[in-house]
Amino acid sequence: MPSDYSFDCVSDVDLNLVSEVVAVALKEITNRFDMKDANASIELNAKDKKLFVRASNEFKVEQVYDVLLTRLAKRGLPIKNLTKGKIEAALGAAAKMEVGIQSGIPTDKAKLMQAAIKEHKLKVNAQIQDGQLRVSSKSKDELQATMNVLKAGKFDLDLQFKNFR
Repeated sequence: MPSDYSFDCVSDVDLNLVSEVVAVALKEITNRFDMKDANASIELNAKDKKLFVRASNEFKVEQVYDVLLTRLAKRGLPIKNLTKGKIEAALGAAAKMEVGIQSGIPTDKAKLMQAAIKEHKLKVNAQIQDGQLRVSSKSKDELQATMNVLKAGKFDLDLQFKNFR
């Protein structure tokens, strides 16, 4: 039996699924009668982890964004990890919006997670490692209690637990 047990707390978004959802949302938008003259588009920039939503006016941009959120939710992708930007006027009587995709746990939120674990006085060791939180302990029960604390916390991220050892 190992002397220490551990798991990694991560917040990941599968960009391949996001690109599939974008394709399905675009197909729905082109088939909708109310979006006929909207010139709507959704672009995924996987490198920068951003979505660009464009349409003929601000109201149409909001409608396209709602379709996108609905499709993301149906595929089980985390909506909490999206950061909606401001709707800006674009060239040619159009509007655009930038939506950021948060992948990984930012350091400030990881520190909040560590503080929540310490507040519950759990006998675990939590380390921040490159966009994730590694939690280790000698007791599996302590790890399960830690998972429950992290699930109940208000960190504005969709958390997944991986690499159980």
